[in-house]
Amino acid sequence: MIGIVAALLLAQAAPAAPPPPPACTDPGFSAFDFWVGEWDVYQDGEDALVAHSRIEKLYAGCAIRENWMPLKGPGGGSLCDFEPTTGRWHQTWIGSAPGRVEFDGGSTDGKMVLTGWWPHSGPKGEDGLTRMTYSRVEGTAVRQFGESSSDHGLTWQTTFDLIYRPHQTGD
Repeated sequence: MIGIVAALLLAQAAPAAPPPPPACTDPGFSAFDFWVGEWDVYQDGEDALVAHSRIEKLYAGCAIRENWMPLKGPGGGSLCDFEPTTGRWHQTWIGSAPGRVEFDGGSTDGKMVLTGWWPHSGPKGEDGLTRMTYSRVEGTAVRQFGESSSDHGLTWQTTFDLIYRPHQTGD
């Protein structure tokens, strides 16, 4: 009898398991899903492969991770997340050079537009804002169009224009 009472007391004293975190089911979490995939990356209008990129949806759909693997030069990656309380997307880019770049933005007309301050990213190596616009093109491809502004967004210059095509095996 004492054993049963002790077991009941212990069962009542045991802490309850914490509730599971809320699911990332808000429609905003899906706004960047068009970028998820295994990609071969090209300069827009050119046929020479410049990189491979793996974009994964992770952590129960709460984040998107990029692994940028250029054929020449340093690689890097990003982690993106959606904040439902503000409706904004955030991206942290970390490359082979020291430091990180923080981007912020959101979905507009089916495109993802992210902007951040990126040292030495301008056409002549100057510091400035970088605006990246991701959009679905050619049915299954994604375009990442980059622009730089050294005057706090008054004017913009194209700095890169990449097309992500579904990865072809054998590369």
